[in-house]
Amino acid sequence: MLENIKAHSIIVEKVATLIARELQNNGNAISLERVTAGALMHDIGKTLCLNSSDDHAAKGRSICLDNDLHEIADIVGDHVRLRNYGPSSPIGDIEIVYYADKRVNHDVIVSLDERLAYLIERYGRNEEYICNRIRENFDLCRALEKRLFTELPFAPEDLNDLAPVDKPGTDSPGRTLFRLK
Repeated sequence: MLENIKAHSIIVEKVATLIARELQNNGNAISLERVTAGALMHDIGKTLCLNSSDDHAAKGRSICLDNDLHEIADIVGDHVRLRNYGPSSPIGDIEIVYYADKRVNHDVIVSLDERLAYLIERYGRNEEYICNRIRENFDLCRALEKRLFTELPFAPEDLNDLAPVDKPGTDSPGRTLFRLK
């Protein structure tokens, strides 16, 4: 995994863990361990897919399964697009990591609008179909954000102040790192 992707994943983990802890405190059945591991590993397939048209989320899911990380394979596989989420679906580990990833551009916490603009510029290639797919994905993410923050004691714009961000490349005490086969 490239250093910039590691730095991004560390910030995604900070955002996801903050949200997961609060939801857990409110009685939601959230696994902090799965959220932490899934967020740290969500882009595990990205480096391998940089020079191809391969789906890095699918590649990451496959890497997890190949390395007996079954508990987080679906989190990694769904971090780009939620496959099984609807307006009445419960919010779980997968949705938290998906949302956190959408709020982090490189290693900076940004708004959904800022992240959307970046993704359209970076991946849209001025093709209407691709840009529309990205926008549709963010419409789902906005709906998820609205649901998430009805259960949280802070607003989306507070994440920058609340998510403790270490310097990239440092590790937080107590974090379990996973070793691949």
